[in-house]
Amino acid sequence: MTAAPSLPLQHARRFARYNRWANARVYDACAALAPEDYYAARPSFFGSLHTTLNHILVGDSIWLGRFKGSPPPHITALNQILHADFASLRTARSAKDAEIIAFCDGLDDAALEGTFTYTNTRGQTFTDPLFPPLMHFFNHQTHHRGQVHGLLSHAGASPPELDMIYFMREPA
Repeated sequence: MTAAPSLPLQHARRFARYNRWANARVYDACAALAPEDYYAARPSFFGSLHTTLNHILVGDSIWLGRFKGSPPPHITALNQILHADFASLRTARSAKDAEIIAFCDGLDDAALEGTFTYTNTRGQTFTDPLFPPLMHFFNHQTHHRGQVHGLLSHAGASPPELDMIYFMREPA
């Protein structure tokens, strides 16, 4: 009989699925906006809904690349626009969410308790335990989705519920 995954491993896998769920809700809300509202410049760190969603994908791509030992060479800035239009950004987001779930599902307790080495965007090399940066990865997504949530309000949309408790209470 195989032992159940540890609580930290269960937590990482749950967050990967929550991330996909929350992103789908945010992207559905953005899809309901008129393009001029979606792309409008707004007072925020990244300047618009579109640029904030691009940043989340940039951050996810960088961190997931680090975790997997293959950082994306095409990303050169945290504010880089990976996809100029909503449709291709949404497609890329969906693919990245599937990649995140596959990565977390492929982890075992030994990997989660192990370390990984990466070079940051400033050229500094670090060796860190995997679990805390993995939790940072999910926290970063949540932080910026919160900004998108606020920007949706400013665009006149009804922002969706994003709390994890709603995700946990939905039927599987």
